[in-house]
Amino acid sequence: MAALTRDSIVAVIGSGAMGAGIAQVAAAAGHTVKLYDARPEALAKAVDDIAGAFGKLAAKGRMSGGDAEAARGRLHAVPALADVADAALVVEAIVENLDAKRALFTELEGIVAAGAILATNTSSISVTAIGAPLRHPERLVGMHFFNPVPLMALVEIVSGLATEQAVAQAVHDTAAAWGKIPVHAKSTPGFIVNRVARPYYAEAWRLLNEGAADTATIDAVLREAGGFRMGPFELMDLIGHDVNYAVTKSVFDAFYGDPRFTPSVLQREMVDAGFLGRKTGRGFYRYADNAVPPQPKSEPNCPRPEYVGYSLEAGANAALTAPMLARFEAHGLHVTRRTSAEGHQHGEAPAFHCNGAAIYLTDGRTATARARANKHDDTVVFDLVLDAPHAARIAIARADQCGEAAYQAAVALFQSAGFAVTRLDDVPGLAVMRTVAMLANEAADAVHQGVCSAHAVDMAMQKGVNYPKGPLAWADEVGAGHIVKVLDNLAAAYGEDRYRVSPLLRRRQASGKAIHAE
Repeated sequence: MAALTRDSIVAVIGSGAMGAGIAQVAAAAGHTVKLYDARPEALAKAVDDIAGAFGKLAAKGRMSGGDAEAARGRLHAVPALADVADAALVVEAIVENLDAKRALFTELEGIVAAGAILATNTSSISVTAIGAPLRHPERLVGMHFFNPVPLMALVEIVSGLATEQAVAQAVHDTAAAWGKIPVHAKSTPGFIVNRVARPYYAEAWRLLNEGAADTATIDAVLREAGGFRMGPFELMDLIGHDVNYAVTKSVFDAFYGDPRFTPSVLQREMVDAGFLGRKTGRGFYRYADNAVPPQPKSEPNCPRPEYVGYSLEAGANAALTAPMLARFEAHGLHVTRRTSAEGHQHGEAPAFHCNGAAIYLTDGRTATARARANKHDDTVVFDLVLDAPHAARIAIARADQCGEAAYQAAVALFQSAGFAVTRLDDVPGLAVMRTVAMLANEAADAVHQGVCSAHAVDMAMQKGVNYPKGPLAWADEVGAGHIVKVLDNLAAAYGEDRYRVSPLLRRRQASGKAIHAE
């Protein structure tokens, strides 16, 4: 079964933002589209909005006037569900309610031809459960678009237990023909994106709850050091805390209380208070016209350091610290290379040392624990950065035992290389490292459990939620060994199953093979 031909009719049920977006994309791809909604006023508005969207695209030169008019001509509002009888593909985009979806598809089975494909745009409900009452559940497949549909490239093609492979492949190929990037997934809670993305929010909540920093500072670290387009708190404000909390809770409940997906008590408080984000004018940020956005905290300028050393035998950290070394030298810092045996007889060699400060890349332990293990009080740890040569910000933490002069030397080192330096409280794994480790861990488990391929999970997270790298490709850059070490140390620090390591990560650590290679 191949992609639908252009002369195949596509029906879309539901004319809200998602349904209208799907109808627009299908019409632009050359299909006659029948759009149905039980609310006539909503249907009329959707048709007008789609026509307006085509007009704007033509005005901006993104499609010709003739193509815009032709696409608008292929869109038809239909007054009754029976009018979609000749559709080859019916995409449902109604309310996110299992009973409502089951009822709709049961009715559609009696309307459309035996060879028609039925697709649900559900973002969280089991495709298997939706299809259970159908006479032919094998022709039901998930076709999960992302909002706004015309702009977001990703489509998750979700197979339930009964879905025929040929049906899933036909919908996959059709989405590709529409200019989308489709990925296959198995119908499990959260599919790919809504499952794998949970740690991005969950670790931010934990950082906030533990007083690592305020929300504006955490957001800045994830943006300016981690390379994420939006920080977690500003992103949750955009999504809506009610929506984000509900998705987290649904995934948590569907996985029978797996601690990896535990919802945040702080977010529940936000929801109870009605501080839902942009749509209510207040979340973690205020959105009134005269609101002044809070600024992230950065350390004051410190004098340029007199001495910087670099440990040549930094073990598994060497590949990560070498770009930092290059940045220091590019900014005119003279760095003395040392062997690990020189001057650190009591423990591991730091990646960098500066005026008495031992400065390590975080491995999931606190700076305080590392200082005690190495018998070196003046210990500072620094966070992962996505792009060491160009990142604008870096986060660091000092051991409780660390003296002020040593700490200021560490701050000065990074400032001299052009970083804005953010001090986090001494939390395990800091911000970017623990977030990337947990994203990679969840992505690895999705692959390990057969939900999707390694390529699919990385593509989904880049195209569905605009991550700067796929989690598994990122883990390969950091190294499976270091990711496993971070997770093991987080588990030891918190004593929680939340940070258990995916078996796939441990296998890759043992084999030395790339995680992304499956």
